[in-house]
Amino acid sequence: MDLEWFHWLTYASDSDGEDADDDQSDASADDESTIENPTSSSPGSKDEDLEMIIVRDVNEGEEVYNTYGTMGNAALLHRYGFTELDNQYDIVNIDLALVTKWCTSIFSSRHTRARVSLWRNLGYSGCTSQDTEYFEIAYDGEPQLELLILLYIISLKPDVYDKLICVAHDFVSDEEHAAICNVVKFVKATSSNQNFEVNGLEKLPDVKKSLHSESICSALLSLADMRESLYGSSTLEDDEKELQACRIVNERKVYHSLVLRVSERRILHRLRKFASSGSKAKKRKHP
Repeated sequence: MDLEWFHWLTYASDSDGEDADDDQSDASADDESTIENPTSSSPGSKDEDLEMIIVRDVNEGEEVYNTYGTMGNAALLHRYGFTELDNQYDIVNIDLALVTKWCTSIFSSRHTRARVSLWRNLGYSGCTSQDTEYFEIAYDGEPQLELLILLYIISLKPDVYDKLICVAHDFVSDEEHAAICNVVKFVKATSSNQNFEVNGLEKLPDVKKSLHSESICSALLSLADMRESLYGSSTLEDDEKELQACRIVNERKVYHSLVLRVSERRILHRLRKFASSGSKAKKRKHP
């Protein structure tokens, strides 16, 4: 039988509130159905209606599942009260403030402000949340492209930068990646004393090679160290052992906190691998 609508009537009471919380950690995700227009009954009533739309045909009596979507553990914990080990949608945020702090530790504050300003003038920005600007590091350790572009601009030699700011307004484009493709082509032409022509952009794969240079990879390693330091003196191995020994039944908050912490630190480890794969510098020892 083809089902278009699935109606699920639940009964909530004060006595089973804790059990409901526990059940959330055992919920499984699937792509068979999605919640549509959840509604609650009138205040004071113990009944709750939940309407679900089936997104594929199912047989009568067949078990159906709800999917939580492509959410990282931080979102799952905030919205539903549970986390998943090795969640492939997890990310790590690196604040722009951390990037500028690293930059001013090597260059001057004036250098930092000027390079960030040029980056913005080219039409780039990071992600924003609650007035905080940041960059995302994906589960596999690959940094957000906007971060790589900023590090590229920061690392430009002064004479190349001075020439670039004179023509930067011509590189702004609504076309995705066009600005950085033009910038990389301009920098290559300027560095080799060749004439620059806007026609014929650098191909994105070639641009990404330029964004995986030794100086940028070195910067990524430093940023990974700075971000890692926020976790204190314990190592990733220490956190993994603590998570393994933690019992979710008795220590729910500690358990979920450790899941988030371990996942983020593993992503930082992958970020180091990403950076090391393109760096010609000597291997560094990390905590």
